[in-house]
Amino acid sequence: MNHLLTLSDWTPGDIMKTLDMARDIKAHPDKYAGAMNRRTLLMIFEKPSLRTRISFETGMTRMGGHAIYYDMSTSPMGAGKETLHDTVKTAARYVDLIMARLFKHAHIIEFAQHSDVPVINALTDYAHPCQIMADLLTILEKKGRLKGLKVAYMGDSNNNVTHSLMLGCAMTGADISIGCPEGTDYEPRKDVFDEARRFASDLGTTITITHDAGEAADGADVIYTDSWMSYHIPKSKLDERISLFKPYQVNPDLMSKAASGAIFMNCLPAMRGYEQTEEVIDGPQSVVFDQAENRMHAQNAIMISLLKNAGRME
Repeated sequence: MNHLLTLSDWTPGDIMKTLDMARDIKAHPDKYAGAMNRRTLLMIFEKPSLRTRISFETGMTRMGGHAIYYDMSTSPMGAGKETLHDTVKTAARYVDLIMARLFKHAHIIEFAQHSDVPVINALTDYAHPCQIMADLLTILEKKGRLKGLKVAYMGDSNNNVTHSLMLGCAMTGADISIGCPEGTDYEPRKDVFDEARRFASDLGTTITITHDAGEAADGADVIYTDSWMSYHIPKSKLDERISLFKPYQVNPDLMSKAASGAIFMNCLPAMRGYEQTEEVIDGPQSVVFDQAENRMHAQNAIMISLLKNAGRME
């Protein structure tokens, strides 16, 4: 638990303990108002962001700390004038935590290898653990538990959110069913699927992949979707992807196949009329803005957990 690069870096117990802390942070913010006193978070951004920057920066401020925004596109590191090794080695002499939002997962691994302070993956092409910690926190709030629930994910599934969601569900006792088009370009990576199944086997839960959206949604307690047009997808692919993913659109008919009281989630940004309809995302079952808020509370708990484990906080 020195870093958080992917959820499988932690144990199921680490995850649940951190989620419990996140709930306490949200319920009792004054209790943590000085938790980050005189501590600094370096936020390195190679990939643009709205929620990630605001949630981390605000979280540090609320806990009495300071966050530095570092834009790789205008930096020596981004221009190739300084190596990742030298950047991280230097930064770790100044700050208490490093958070990075990068394109390549190999680079966040390199960050962690050379850093003397905890490193947090705020997104790579492989994993998005902070988002899924916020998602699990939201499900806990709305459903009171994770174990025994069914989560259904719809749409493009060869991405960081699906990979981390599979691991998050498997490690906390929730079943997950993924509805996506057939083919390696759209299905979860096999290595992640196999890793998640090992965790699921230990807890007696299931992970299934189906190409039938109705089958995936059947009896689900949570319906989850994400953008059909990730940052790396060229705009020229829009019409092709609309045709491909339309059968997996979350609309009232698909929601009707879920369990009574099911909630709808999207990690945002969302395009109404694409991965979900307006009736769903703006409807009573939608918890997308609670989900967005919980990024801050979950990340605050992640930062405290890592600092405590590193012996940098009592």
